Amino acid sequence: MLANGITLGYKESEGSSYTILTGLKEVPELGVEPEKVENTCLSDTVKQYENGIGDAGDLEYKFKYENKTTTSPYRVLRKAQEANKTLSFQQTLPDGTTFTFDAQPSVKLGGGGVNGVIEFTLSMALQSSIAIVDPAAE
Repeated sequence: MLANGITLGYKESEGSSYTILTGLKEVPELGVEPEKVENTCLSDTVKQYENGIGDAGDLEYKFKYENKTTTSPYRVLRKAQEANKTLSFQQTLPDGTTFTFDAQPSVKLGGGGVNGVIEFTLSMALQSSIAIVDPAAE
């Protein structure tokens, strides 16, 4: 499956629907890698480990920069950052799989050069677990 068609939406409250953020160019790996915790007893002949709490790593999304309207993704996300808001996000794959999570957004405007496009990076400070919903069976 190609990545083309992936969307990222956000919402501010439980009852509202997700608003799709336009200009999405790149998405991060999604999933949680549990920390390996050593738990060896004196009677063990090899080290024993257990999975600890998970770390989703750096969640960074790249977007095409555009700031012409009050609903431009750069402006909306920057204002959420300035207000220290936690938003709900939903990433949807072309097959209908969804990843839903809460996070505090921060944005960073990229640099530019001759024949270079300007992008911005959306970084997430995760505030919840990532809920995965599989698409409906055919």
